[in-house]
Amino acid sequence: MRVVLKIKRFNPERDREPYWAEYEVDVEPVDRVLDALEYVKWHLDGTLAFRRSCAHGICGSDAMLINGRNRLACKVLVKELGARITVEPLRGFPVIKDLVVDMEGFFAKYRAIKPYLINDEPPPETERRQSPEERARFDDTTKCILCAACTTSCPSFWANGEYIGPAAIVNAHRFIFDSRDRGAAERLAVLNARLGVWRCRTIFNCVEACPRGIDVTRAIAEVKRALLFSSL
Repeated sequence: MRVVLKIKRFNPERDREPYWAEYEVDVEPVDRVLDALEYVKWHLDGTLAFRRSCAHGICGSDAMLINGRNRLACKVLVKELGARITVEPLRGFPVIKDLVVDMEGFFAKYRAIKPYLINDEPPPETERRQSPEERARFDDTTKCILCAACTTSCPSFWANGEYIGPAAIVNAHRFIFDSRDRGAAERLAVLNARLGVWRCRTIFNCVEACPRGIDVTRAIAEVKRALLFSSL
């Protein structure tokens, strides 16, 4: 099938404003949007810039706005979208070039919630054991691949880019409810700030956007509940 890719492009070294460029591409219906983008770059316009790495929905590097929705280009099949496909960079981040955005602010918020195990107790003779039930308590939020699809689909983030965002909250959840961790109070203190978890308005955009199927809004609600019943 032949599709028209309409790509929002911008090179700050050359362009005053973003503009739309269109490319006709012959693809198989089961090709992915990433395949079409690679065809454009390899055969039609080598200046097109976008991120990709594993191409299997694991690294999260090729998150972008596809037909108005945050998706991973490596997971969306052309036949799901039709003959005209629009592709834009993620919203709310500065554009470095074309579909490549500056994610430093996003990762700074991720680092702020201390995304690692905190436990200063004397180490046991073997591993720190955990029951299947204890592991299941936070299993859903271990699936995050830091693609930023949830954060950049969030109206609270659009309104204030300093909001810590759902991705950081999801990753805090993963450790707050880990029975081996002792750093929950530190993370809850970060999330209890003015631009922390309370700015979530339970709109569910993040759930729809997550390519890993994480129930983001439920995780945020559980963090809010933990704050309500904590001693902070």
